[in-house]
Amino acid sequence: MVRHLELLAPARNADIGIAAIDCGADAVYIAGPAFGARQAAGNSMEDIQRLTEYAHRFGARIFLTLNTILFDDELAEAERLLAGAKAAGVDAIIAQDLAVWKLTDLPVHASTQCAIRTPEKARLYESIGASRLVLEREMSLEQIKAVREAVDCELEFFVHGALCVCYSGQCYMSERIAGRSANRGECIQACRSLYDLVDGSGNVLVRNKALLSLKDYNLKDRLADLAEAGICSFKIEGRLKNISYVRNVVRAYSLALDELVATNPERYRRVSSGRSEGGFTPDLGKTFNRGYTQLFLDGKRSVGWSSMDAPKSIGEEIGTVVSITPMRQTPPTGKRTGEDDVTIKVRMKNPNEQLHNGDGFSFIAKGRGEVVGFRGDVCQENRITCRNVVHGLYPRARLYRNLSSAFEKELDSNLPVRRIPVSVDISVMVAPVTSTGSATEDICSVAEKDWSPSLPKRLNGQSYLLKISAMTQDGRSVVLEREAGDRAAENAERMRGMFATQISKATGIYSFTLRSLEVKTPDGSLPFLPVSALNAIRRDLAATLEEMPCKAVPLPANNPRSNVANLSEVSDIQEKVQDGILLSYKANIANHIARETSLSLGATQADDAFEISHSPDAELMRTKYCIRHELGLCPIHQTNGPQNKTGLPPDTVPAPVKRTIPTGNLYLTNNGKRYRLTFDCAGCEMTVKENL
Repeated sequence: MVRHLELLAPARNADIGIAAIDCGADAVYIAGPAFGARQAAGNSMEDIQRLTEYAHRFGARIFLTLNTILFDDELAEAERLLAGAKAAGVDAIIAQDLAVWKLTDLPVHASTQCAIRTPEKARLYESIGASRLVLEREMSLEQIKAVREAVDCELEFFVHGALCVCYSGQCYMSERIAGRSANRGECIQACRSLYDLVDGSGNVLVRNKALLSLKDYNLKDRLADLAEAGICSFKIEGRLKNISYVRNVVRAYSLALDELVATNPERYRRVSSGRSEGGFTPDLGKTFNRGYTQLFLDGKRSVGWSSMDAPKSIGEEIGTVVSITPMRQTPPTGKRTGEDDVTIKVRMKNPNEQLHNGDGFSFIAKGRGEVVGFRGDVCQENRITCRNVVHGLYPRARLYRNLSSAFEKELDSNLPVRRIPVSVDISVMVAPVTSTGSATEDICSVAEKDWSPSLPKRLNGQSYLLKISAMTQDGRSVVLEREAGDRAAENAERMRGMFATQISKATGIYSFTLRSLEVKTPDGSLPFLPVSALNAIRRDLAATLEEMPCKAVPLPANNPRSNVANLSEVSDIQEKVQDGILLSYKANIANHIARETSLSLGATQADDAFEISHSPDAELMRTKYCIRHELGLCPIHQTNGPQNKTGLPPDTVPAPVKRTIPTGNLYLTNNGKRYRLTFDCAGCEMTVKENL
């Protein structure tokens, strides 16, 4: 059976969502006015409706993110928002809070914030009715296959973008540090902060590094493996990213997914209609990234997951700084600006690489390991002139370009166009002359206007009749009949060519192709029709199709199932007790509906969410990433230590460990706060706790 595959794109607003669809997305996820887990990415329902109306023209889907935990006094507002989403045409809701399944009859997808990474937890969410599960990022293909075998609902997986170091939905670092909960859309991104790594004796093993910062996900070359494992939706992270990022990444993944479908036409097809053609050539290296990783997908732990040296986007290496020379120029006004320009000479890594005015550059500051960026005002060959605000740049520093002004202009001006393929079949015959509607009269009158004495004479008592059938990629069909006058074309082959040329063009969002032209006239003749009449046929087809809704592939509905889950087997949200099942703060229960749902699933007790009551010895993070392993300190998996995987200068690589053997526990320290690291070697996981 053919499986439908979906490319799911992020959108900060409706305009970015429309751009994602134009570049090939099958679905878009976007926040509404509230509860969207990204405080800076809210949208009105009017904008959501504008996006759904555009998306549905291509059979594309719009998912509303309502994936924060909800407090009791917010439930009524959430229910109103869900009703508004349904009225706006939203196709599904992405949710974390168990209450959402009780507040709407729209399909609800279990968010990645639900931290689903085992078959047992997958069955739990399927039992409450989740029609799709968004799986945890830090999973292997084998773990994904195990979940696929355990449940019947759809599976979604992130394939590109920023990675949370902690299991999603179970990171309480931001809430503990600043009272700003990641589960409420207020994350301060503590994982991108700089820390020292200190052992139990006070030895500083690593100083001032983003030790919890991961590289970005990039699985563009692994879509076939994921589809084989059972994933149907490939999700791109980035609801706070700008329009150029979304265009570039969506286009790259859409082309990759098209290739997968084309290679396996008997197994897969895209879930929406329309092809995005033409436009810019995508380049993931030129878009925001912290370096790329495939994390644990192959079930192997390797050094190089961390972006501790560059928690921001550092860009592509372009060369090495040769010299930095002050310009000391005076503007034509005769007044000094107060800041002198400098010219930076670069030894280019690729002599053919071109720099452009307005390019953005970055480097790693010597000693302190900070990523510093600046804009090149004038770029000529291997020289960059800019304001003298580049503090810390030094000769022999490696220079990176993190913004290509030429590429940004290309993304803005050379855009692909998305159109739905339509096959057209035309039969030509003769029929008695009749009085027909205005459409027939229009074609005949056009033919009359272009008639000249050199054309063949009229048919006696008969006229040509066109029967036109059109079928869209999504299965809509249109049948039209048009009289085509009573004059035969003098050159039938030329007329046949005109039919093919003029019908096989684009009108609106439809790309027409004349599949067949069947001539059933007694003498094999074709009617003479000018270009304008043939164009009118194509426009009539487009107008008729616009009145018909695109045939979308339906989403599975919520389907609660009893007796498919055993809550006692879902260990990551439980505290050990002698009798019954106690759900811990990791179950994120913040309202009475979620609590009642948990009790109905078999829990005997349920703790409040961390946002309501801070547990004193709580795990603030649990992660598959391990600092000891990354730095070569793992007692089980020996590595070569902190490896310079980024190509950064040696003095900026984790000054670590010069093979210092740590004593006692390991701690992260930042701004006077101290966090204890513990290591679950049996599960190959690391935890972070506040050191009380």
